[in-house]
Parts: sequence; structure tokens; C-alpha cells
Amino acid sequence: MNEQPTPEAVSDTTPVTGGEDEAREVGVGPWPGPWPEGEHYDPELLANGDRRNVVDHYRYWRREAVVADLDMVRHDFHVAVENWSHDFNIGSVVRTANAFGCAAVHIVGKRRWNRRGAMVTDRYQHVHHHPDTTALVDWAAEHDLVLIGVDNLPGAVPLETYPLPRNAVLVFGQEGPGLSEEVRQVCAAVLSIAQFGSTRSINAGAAAAIAMHAWVRAHVFAQPVSDTASTSAP
Repeated sequence: MNEQPTPEAVSDTTPVTGGEDEAREVGVGPWPGPWPEGEHYDPELLANGDRRNVVDHYRYWRREAVVADLDMVRHDFHVAVENWSHDFNIGSVVRTANAFGCAAVHIVGKRRWNRRGAMVTDRYQHVHHHPDTTALVDWAAEHDLVLIGVDNLPGAVPLETYPLPRNAVLVFGQEGPGLSEEVRQVCAAVLSIAQFGSTRSINAGAAAAIAMHAWVRAHVFAQPVSDTASTSAP
């Protein structure tokens, strides 16, 4: 396992642009008045302002200090994404993983992935690379984690009624083909997300958000699933 290097072309202090953030200015300007004390503060940010995509609690903090603080409160679940053809949804998955306090994101397959959708959140999120499925399986076994696939496949168990284990690695396939057959075979369960419209599927980024939030509801808010809930879709 190798920790994914952060691209040097993107500065940690680069203003957030693109997508829904493009129409408004985010962040704060230079610190007014005497500077606060503390090693977690970044002199450059205090002097020039902080336009990063971080919550207000972390304004003016050094990147390393933000990561260290997050490491104290990250949840137990992990997320893995297959990356055989440079899937553009991976950036969105990483951003959502950061929002939900995911322990780490695991890229399986190609090392390079499209970071645009991550909105620089990968600088605060642990992202690891595994060259193939076997490497992911071995790593998960070493860390006593359970692989749980998420894909709307024949025979899949409804996510809405499945008790997600605390030590889960939520595994997602590529946009289009979904989970590879190799990954399906090594997952303890494959879960489906109930749909009620005409589309055949939702994109991987949306599916990942739903599954991560299901884990949060179960293990942070103690909202267990009910095995008597309706599992049928029109």
C-alpha cells in the first residue's frame, strides 16, 4: 500500500473555484488585529487570508494541523474505488469521504485519478493506492476490515435493511460497468440502493454518498436498520 502523493501543481492556499463554489467567494481575508498564538496557525494564511475549502473551525490552520486534528475524530469505515479507466467520479467520492470523516479512501487499479471533483479535499483525506484487488483484500485482512460492495446487481441485498459492520470497507466500481467480477467474489456482501424512477442507475459519486451516510446513521447516530422495512421498488 502506498499513500497517494498530492499533486504539486495545486497549492494548499489556492482559492476554491469550479462547480457550485464558482459563483461566490469563499473563506476569509487577512486576520484583523494582532495574530493569535499557536503552532497550528499558518503565518501565510494569517497575512493573506484563507480561501480554502475548509470549515470555519480550521480557518488559518496549517494543512498538517488540520490533518492531525481530523485524525483524532475520523470514523472507522473506509471506502475503496476501482479505477481501471480514470473514472472522473473518484474526486467526488474523495470529497464526500472527507465530509463524512472516512478513515481513508483506497484507489484500486491505476494510480492516477481525476482530482478535480475532490475540490482539494484530498489534501486533508488519507488516500491510498492498491495496484489490484488482491492487494486490497490482503490489506483489509491485515487490518481486520470487511469488504462490502455497493452496486445494483441481481441478488444484491438492500442497503436500507442491511446492518453495516463498523469495520466496513465500502467498495464501489467504475462508472458504467460497476463492480468487477473479481471484486464481487471477495466482498462479504454486495448491497443495492433502492431506486424508484426510470433511470437504470445513479452515478458512483452519489451512490458512495448514500452508502457512507448509511454507515454514519448506523454507527454515529445509533439508528439501526429494520429488517421489516419494505425492500421492493416499482
